[in-house]
Amino acid sequence: MSRPVDRRPIVVGLDPDPGHRMALAWAVDEAARRRLPLRLVHVEGVPTRGYRGREVPPSWEEWNEALHKAGQQVLEEAAGFVAARHPQLEVDVLLAEGEPVWVLREQSRGAAAVVLGSRHLSRRQEVFGSHSVALPVMAHTRCPLVVVPEPEHITQEPAYFVVGVDGSEHSATAVDVAFEEAALRGAELRALLVWEPGPLRIFDEYEPQQECRRLLSEIVAGRHARFPEVDLRHEVVLGHPVKVLTDASAHALGLVVGTRGRGGFAGMLLGSVSQGVLHHATCPVIAVPTPG
Repeated sequence: MSRPVDRRPIVVGLDPDPGHRMALAWAVDEAARRRLPLRLVHVEGVPTRGYRGREVPPSWEEWNEALHKAGQQVLEEAAGFVAARHPQLEVDVLLAEGEPVWVLREQSRGAAAVVLGSRHLSRRQEVFGSHSVALPVMAHTRCPLVVVPEPEHITQEPAYFVVGVDGSEHSATAVDVAFEEAALRGAELRALLVWEPGPLRIFDEYEPQQECRRLLSEIVAGRHARFPEVDLRHEVVLGHPVKVLTDASAHALGLVVGTRGRGGFAGMLLGSVSQGVLHHATCPVIAVPTPG
């Protein structure tokens, strides 16, 4: 996600509700672990709702002033939360006007990671609904995007991360990030290559499975040499990738996937696996684009 000399910030999009702090807490702790600055971003809304009947909407100046005041309060409360959790952390704030998706996508250009929350209204409503920003941000992010659920996710010991591997360049980059995250937390890493034969089952499954095992071993081998402290387990699993990955990560510290994979159709902005795990996973999801 970042290199030792890299000082790109961890960017977190703030939820105006002070009761929803899981994404902020994840971002604060990540910045502290990586010794990176933290940027708090709050994006103001638009004056299109809230007035009906004979109500007279406020003037532009009144509305703009009210939004600025509310936004400043959101940023001040978040900054107070950060100071209480990690007093030495370097923090800057951004109160932006415009569309949240556009602002966060632009922030991703110079960020080590962008962190967003998910309230689980249901996961589909929160990630795919009209008010969601996670999916369109992930479609064009230039850095890893972390989507953190509300309420707090329950993990288990020993702590572990799960990473999905399919042999593509996207998944190889995701494996790099997964090793970094596991090493930072002293956690295990479970690398899964999910083999889905398709509608016409192959009668002799031995050779395809052996090829999958070879591919998986090659991808993780060199990276494990760079992170020998990480307890690595890798496995080829038969099944649907979304179900296998979400089941395997049910109590994980996080699930790491590439934003596209081998199975995507031409012209798709995201692979179906990336979309699926955002819908179904109950742990933080780290979606990693390929550099460039």
